Amino acid sequence: MPRYDLDDDELVRYQTSVVPPSDLADFWGRTIAEARALAWEPKVEPVDCGLKVLDVFDVTFSGFGGEPIKAWLHVPARTEGDLPVVVRIPGYECGRGLPHQISQWPVAGYASLTIDARGQGSGWGLAGDTPDSGGFGPSPPGLLAHGILDPETYYYRRLYTDAVLAVDAVRQLNGVAADAVAVTGTSQGGGITLAVAGLVPGISAIMPDTPFFCDVPRALALSDRGPYLELVRHLATFRQHEKRVLETLAYFDATLLARTADAPALFSVALMDHWCPPSTGYAAFNAYGGPKEIRAYPYNDHEGGQFHQEAEQLRWLPTVMPTAI
Repeated sequence: MPRYDLDDDELVRYQTSVVPPSDLADFWGRTIAEARALAWEPKVEPVDCGLKVLDVFDVTFSGFGGEPIKAWLHVPARTEGDLPVVVRIPGYECGRGLPHQISQWPVAGYASLTIDARGQGSGWGLAGDTPDSGGFGPSPPGLLAHGILDPETYYYRRLYTDAVLAVDAVRQLNGVAADAVAVTGTSQGGGITLAVAGLVPGISAIMPDTPFFCDVPRALALSDRGPYLELVRHLATFRQHEKRVLETLAYFDATLLARTADAPALFSVALMDHWCPPSTGYAAFNAYGGPKEIRAYPYNDHEGGQFHQEAEQLRWLPTVMPTAI
């Protein structure tokens, strides 16, 4: 897989040219306030899925519009006191999976909340349980163009809000330290992680990997596979929509939302990534408002660092959010 983006010295300096909408902060402040006004207390039910060293719980929390969103909570068994927690946001087409599908975090001594992505969860072996209630106009297969002509109706308004309220919800759960919350995700989950960091105060750490929805106009021009092609196909058909589509996308561009974040961050990018071009990941990294580090994988496509990056995260997270175990 060839390198196709900027040279290394250009990558590390690259800045987005996307202009923030004048009402960006007001839009998100109003959106989140409306969702919080409708929110209800999370529901938690224990699950026996055969994991003996972890306690597993089926969590339902209030998302956009007060709609129920599903999640799994994994906690090391027989622990006392409140644990720091890692909130995991799924990649595109992924859901929360089955209760025995776990990450490294509960094994490392953290609680872990793995949330659903509404309307997704039919790919990559990670099933979902949360439908999407939004209505949308003509669009190609997939979700990226749903409601794209107005930020009020865009699908990702609901999805970003769900992720924000997942942090609210996990802070209410028994056994979780409300002041020790990290957020992580890969691809779509990485972009939403950045957005959450900019929209929710008091997050302890974030770990976005090969993030999606960063410097979107450049990604549309460079990416030759993956979800961005849904928007390319939409604009190839609805040529008259370009201005409105780009105006809507600016409200959700993680490079803009990440500017107000202040949590320590560990990024990763892959320099042969044809799904999320590496320059767009560096655009988010360079825009990010908090202390930050980045790991680059020169010979990888969108899979990025995978287990190698997990090892980096396991070394890094205790330096900014120690586990109690």
